Formats: sequence, C-alpha cells, structure tokens
Amino acid sequence: MEIASVTSPRMRLDHLEKEGSKETHGESFELDSSRNVSDHNHQFHSMNALEILRETVRILRYNSSGFMIIAALLICPVSAVLMSNLLVDHSIVKRFTVRLLLVAKTSGLPLRSFLKQSCQRFAETAVSSAMCFPLFITLSLLSKAAVVYCVDCTYSRKSADVSKFFVIIRKFWRRLVSTYVWMCMVIVGCVTTFFVFLVAACSVLSVIGFTPDLIVYAVIMMGLVFSVVFANAIVVCNIGIVICVLEEVSGLQALLRAGVLIKGQTQVGLLIFLGSTIGLAFVEGLFEHRVKTLSYGDGSSRIWEGPLLVIMYSFVVLVDSMMNTVFYFSCRSYSVEASDGECRSMLETITVSAESLGVQ
Repeated sequence: MEIASVTSPRMRLDHLEKEGSKETHGESFELDSSRNVSDHNHQFHSMNALEILRETVRILRYNSSGFMIIAALLICPVSAVLMSNLLVDHSIVKRFTVRLLLVAKTSGLPLRSFLKQSCQRFAETAVSSAMCFPLFITLSLLSKAAVVYCVDCTYSRKSADVSKFFVIIRKFWRRLVSTYVWMCMVIVGCVTTFFVFLVAACSVLSVIGFTPDLIVYAVIMMGLVFSVVFANAIVVCNIGIVICVLEEVSGLQALLRAGVLIKGQTQVGLLIFLGSTIGLAFVEGLFEHRVKTLSYGDGSSRIWEGPLLVIMYSFVVLVDSMMNTVFYFSCRSYSVEASDGECRSMLETITVSAESLGVQ
C-alpha cells in the first residue's frame, strides 16, 4: 500500500466496499490515479477498540478465503499442539511446580490452594512455551506475517498472491526472526524481573513481621501492577512484529518504534489485548473441561468438541493478529515527502521488484 496516503483504515475500506458493490467478483483491487489523488485529501482518524474490531470484521469478510487458508494451514496446527500439551513433559512440569512452591514457602507466602494452582499453571505455560518454541518461530511467525500481508493487500486493493508473499518472506525473514527473538527476550525479562522483585519483597515483608494474609494482599497488588506493565509490553511487541513486516526496521529498533507509535493510543491496544486474552482463556477453559477432563458422559463428544475448540482458538488468534495490524494502520501517521510526493511501504516496494523479476 502507499504510505503517502493518510486515509484512515475505516474510510479506506468503506470506500473499497462501495466500489466493490459496483464491480464484478473477478475484478482486481488496483488503484487508479484519480483514487490516489482523492485519498490524499482525507484526514487521518484514529480508531477505538470497537471500531478496530468492526474494521477487522469488514476485512475478514472482504478476503475471507485468504484468511481462512492462513488459519487452517498455519494457525490451527500450532493451536492443536499448544492446547493439547502434546509436547509437554508432565514430569518436568511437576518438578518445576515443586520448586516454585518451595521458593514461595521460603519467601513467607502461605501455601494455599490458589497459590498452588497458580504455580502449576505458570509451570505448564512456561514448559509448553519452551517446547513449542520451534512452532512459534516458524508457523506462528509465518502466520502473523501472512496476516499483515493480506491486510496490506486489502488496503492497497491488490489480490494476495502466494508466490509474491514467499518472495517477500525470503527478503525479510531474518529481520522477522530477529524481532521475534527480541520480543521473547522482553517477555522473559519482564516475567523474570517480576518474580525476582516478588520474592525479594515477600522476604522483606516476612522479616519485618507482616502476617501471611497481609503478604498475600501485597502480592495481589504487585500482581495487578505487573499485569498492566506486562500487557503494555505485549502490545508493543505485537505492533513491533507488524512494523518489522511493513517498515525497514527490525529487532530492538522495531520495538522502540512501536513504543513511540502507540503513544496516545495505548488504551486501545490494552483493550485489544484484554479482549483477545479473555477469548483465548475462555476457549482454553472449555478445552480443559470438555476435552482434557472427563467430567461427564463417556467422553465420545471429544471427537467433535476437540477440533471445534481448536478451530475457535485459531479464529481468536487470527482476529487478534488482524486487529493488531489494523491498530498499526490506525496509529500510523503518513508523511508526504516533497521530493517525490509519495513513499511506498516495504511490501509494496518488494512486490514491485518481484513483478520486475517476472514473479506472477
């Protein structure tokens, strides 16, 4: 798409739908010169979380086949392995849980059922993330890039082409992996810092003479503060992945660019993250109760409930990636260079070069 345009995503897609209603199904999405001129006259409008969700639904309806292919080939396999804990060694989870409980006990925390469940849940998540890392850095990362590419093609009125996408992927895959590694480092750093601070604070409170109940309340307050900080970090990392695909920055620079870009729109990003987290947690809870735990009947419904919940989980992941991409376009303010009047996004530049090489 053309970065020179300052049209908001909502206005651009509304215009797309009006034009699409007058065209046949087989027509392309190419921009003509008159539309480019009119696009420059629009004012940029930021979007709230609800408007971003509506925009995402419109994009999904506009190019449903492409996004469904991404979900089926790239997202569903990762979701199935992740939800089923297929690669998780439960003996490692048990040992990790015991060590966490020992640390909590030495810090002065009472070993209540809530704390035990939290430690076990964190151990499962940590071990599962470590075991599934090869899938995250390949299929999951490729799906995020494919979603960004399809959204970019939708806004630029170009049909998504698989061959062009793989040409683009070959050119910036190293940058994408580098950004994802930095993203993982930021997340691990946040979690590690929180646990170190939590253990130190609990130990100090225990030495001072605080009762276990007061220590628990202090832990809850610190957990709430950490949740806000962690959510902000996740929002920055998600936008950093989008920036890595659409702009010529990667790694730490992409994350710093994302932090600058979302200033003033952080609340919108947090609402998107909250909605996605609630949706994923809801589907995971259903999978835990209906598939993993046999709490009713003879379990024959697992045959269809398991795949259905995997599809639901994959759909939430897809919508989350799309909303993050739309959020990027909502935050992005385009500037027109006086020298050439317009500048192109990275995807558009690479696509043009691919066409010049004869890639169809």
